[in-house]
Amino acid sequence: MEVIETEIKDLLIIKPKVFADARGYFFESYNEQVFKKHGINAHFMQDNQSLSSSNVLRGLHFQAPPFDQGKLVRVITGSVLDVAVDIRKGSPTYGKHVALELNEENKTMFFIPPGFAHGFLTLRDNTIFSYKCTNVYNKESEGCVLWNDASLGIDWNCANPVLSEKDIAGTPFQSFVSPF
Repeated sequence: MEVIETEIKDLLIIKPKVFADARGYFFESYNEQVFKKHGINAHFMQDNQSLSSSNVLRGLHFQAPPFDQGKLVRVITGSVLDVAVDIRKGSPTYGKHVALELNEENKTMFFIPPGFAHGFLTLRDNTIFSYKCTNVYNKESEGCVLWNDASLGIDWNCANPVLSEKDIAGTPFQSFVSPF
């Protein structure tokens, strides 16, 4: 398993070692010892999975303390543009983001610690997205930063994504008060 640091501290790209042959493939999607070796001391408490058609945008979501969540995300089938925005007050990269494609071919995973808003855009129909979370979901603690806020500079490369009402009503970043 290869763990790659991004330009934002604590956001990590994880590339598993894939063993493939005529029967298919096998890889470890999580190994606590390997993660700890790379400084990921996460204790996962909840797994989530979503199915979406193409051009569905979910995000930019976060859970505020004390229900803040770290996430280990990956695509089982399909493809997404995955985005994490640093919302940690005092961070030198506050308001900056990392975007990368996760898909069934590259099997790449993304570790997003607490203190980040997270979202993704599905690039194919029938995309199955998996999240391992370090805390349970709590409705009163959920937050949403406006996905297309110009000050964030995220290039979703999609003019008309399919959005939920919650995502349409996300908080503009300029008026956002981070709980982190």
